[in-house]
Amino acid sequence: MVALTLQIDALDPGRLGRYWSELLGLPLEPDPRGPLIVGDDRRPGLRFTATITEPTVPNPIHLHLTSAEPADQDKTVERAVVLGGRPVRVGPLPEDNHVVADPEGNEFCVIEAGNAYLAGTGFLGEFACDGTRAVGLFWRDVMGWPLVWDRGEETAIQSPAGGTKVAWGGPPLRPRDGRPRQRFELRVTDPTEVDRLVALGATRLRDDDGAVVLADPDGNEFILRGAS
Repeated sequence: MVALTLQIDALDPGRLGRYWSELLGLPLEPDPRGPLIVGDDRRPGLRFTATITEPTVPNPIHLHLTSAEPADQDKTVERAVVLGGRPVRVGPLPEDNHVVADPEGNEFCVIEAGNAYLAGTGFLGEFACDGTRAVGLFWRDVMGWPLVWDRGEETAIQSPAGGTKVAWGGPPLRPRDGRPRQRFELRVTDPTEVDRLVALGATRLRDDDGAVVLADPDGNEFILRGAS
């Protein structure tokens, strides 16, 4: 079994965790490694980990929230701001991307109602990632989730049960000059999982506090827990 979580470094993990818990309507659980919104078979989780460093590298991942009805797009933006976020860009038309930043500046998009691509995903519609097609195929094989979008260099995977998509937008990739505040975390039950990931194209970087840190084919670090 493989469970996927997005780990986000935060200056105030408790506050940021509460923000996302209230915005998504999902419970926040205490955890020694940082407050956690637990994922399930239809949706990756979110973990908020402590850092003392202000971000200097653009986020490689941002979230897309969906709208069930036309009025919901503006309502979600308003709620996001009331909870402590700030609007970054809100277009005049419903089909425009409505971009909001959470209390620590992590930007996310609120998508218009009727978006066919995100139909049926639920409120947390997508994890939109910076990455090549090779990385999309890598995570397809890691998770065992089918490819539901494959056009040019753009890819997306989704659990067989449906729910949130995880997508990669293709090149050009954002330049990396430092460690971003976001990374994926995998929890596994097979202690030999690291060998499978390396065979799929990952690079083992180091051991860290009982976990294994690897890099995907684009060089993005991710954390593996539960493996040797």
